Amino acid sequence: MRNRRSVSGVLLLDKPEGWTSNAALQAVKRLYQAQKAGHTGSLDPLASGLLPICLGEATKLSGLLLNADKSYRFTCRLGATTTTGDADGEIMLARPVGSLSRERVEAALRRFIGVIQQIPPMYSALKRNGQPLYKLARQGIEVERAPREVTIHQLHLLRLDGEELECELRCSKGTYVRTLAADLGEVLDCGAHIAALRRTAVAPYDAGRMVTLDTLRERAEQGLAALDECLLPADSAVAEWPAVRVRGDAAFYLGQGQPILAPHAPTQGWVRLYEGDERFLGIGEILDDGRVAPRRLLLQASALRLAC
Repeated sequence: MRNRRSVSGVLLLDKPEGWTSNAALQAVKRLYQAQKAGHTGSLDPLASGLLPICLGEATKLSGLLLNADKSYRFTCRLGATTTTGDADGEIMLARPVGSLSRERVEAALRRFIGVIQQIPPMYSALKRNGQPLYKLARQGIEVERAPREVTIHQLHLLRLDGEELECELRCSKGTYVRTLAADLGEVLDCGAHIAALRRTAVAPYDAGRMVTLDTLRERAEQGLAALDECLLPADSAVAEWPAVRVRGDAAFYLGQGQPILAPHAPTQGWVRLYEGDERFLGIGEILDDGRVAPRRLLLQASALRLAC
């Protein structure tokens, strides 16, 4: 694309159902005419909801969102397991659901609260010898997968209606909701798969400021400035971290990658770095000796000049 520009920020996209995350990313990148863009964790084509997209220098912080806790609302269809763990797959086994009480379902859900082990599904982007598992699965090949430790912080039953139940989930990175649904189906002795899935939060962001592709297309007709109004600043990704503000020589040395002593800095942990009150430089970490070490700086930070 010609005339790409160095726009930076975070867009909270409401990914539509039926789109891959990469297709949604490319659509946003084209609309913004952005030089650089990346999303922060794939959503299945069946899923909709919050897909933070980082543009420009904000891509340097995208890894933080990949590792963040996430929240979902999902609908489980009981009585059948599928090849993919969701409604897009073929039914492998159908079983009668029987009469399920709310108490029994809630007791089953409680078994998944806390740290649990999950076996990743074959239909996933994990790789074996450089080959994505979903490509092997499409060839009818199944390989052994090691269990992975994930944390389920909250899991609430919202609705139970015959052979369908709806839940709200908050979980750690790496959690496969399809696997959770399948495992729940086994606990209930009837099988289950995901019928609908919507992501409602990627810490620290929630669904309140999501923007649809249709809205972006409408704004694109008004010009790039109207599109840019939908962007959040890069430091919104670390808004909950303590801020360290420096000036003059200290800002220069941070820009050169050198640790500095900063007044009123925390004694440990990760921090947001600013030159003065406004200019976001990037993120840093407090060393054992109390100095602040820069860990990920935005491009503008390296342009700082030593004060005379």
